[in-house]
Amino acid sequence: MPIGKFITFEGGEGLGKTTNICFVRDYLQQRGFKVVSTREPGGTELAEKIRQLLLNPDAESFSDHTELLLMFAGRAQHIKHVIQPALAQGCWVLCDRFTDATYAYQGGGRGISLDNIAWLENLVQGALRPDVTLLFDAPVEIGMARVTQRGAGIDRFEAEKMSFFERVRHTYLTRARQNPHRFKIINAQQTLPEVQQTLVALLDALIAA
Repeated sequence: MPIGKFITFEGGEGLGKTTNICFVRDYLQQRGFKVVSTREPGGTELAEKIRQLLLNPDAESFSDHTELLLMFAGRAQHIKHVIQPALAQGCWVLCDRFTDATYAYQGGGRGISLDNIAWLENLVQGALRPDVTLLFDAPVEIGMARVTQRGAGIDRFEAEKMSFFERVRHTYLTRARQNPHRFKIINAQQTLPEVQQTLVALLDALIAA
């Protein structure tokens, strides 16, 4: 049976992760790979309900630790019912955000202890880690301008202050420096065709390997 790959897509708001997951999915499927595309928080019926709670700007105010535990509760469901079964069947799993987002948003953004996040990561995931993490990066003001131009309502996270997103970006880039074997930084300031050209080169190298 073919060996599946677990690829996560990370980055701040408005940097094109969702668009490019669709592009990568189509590219891999055209080459004969089985692909599962999913997201966090979410991915299962229960985890999607948790997502609705977490993103609802009108929801009851959460403590930072409530937010963290909800993230990992949804992740536990997601891993058991979607990610692990797909990988076991030889699928490539493309996930819009995963645990690096928790380090960035709840760790960097909220200031929760990274050691506590690492403890939960080991508890919930065991040895499961992404094979590759594509980090879409651009200055915060660029991403937030794109969010505004989108015209849709903003969620609970998008309503945070710029300083929050600066901490998120800093944490992402720190994790990328600490894990250079896994992270590939994508310059999200490029045009969409340029970004996708970069993705094709990365995917072709991954397929060849």
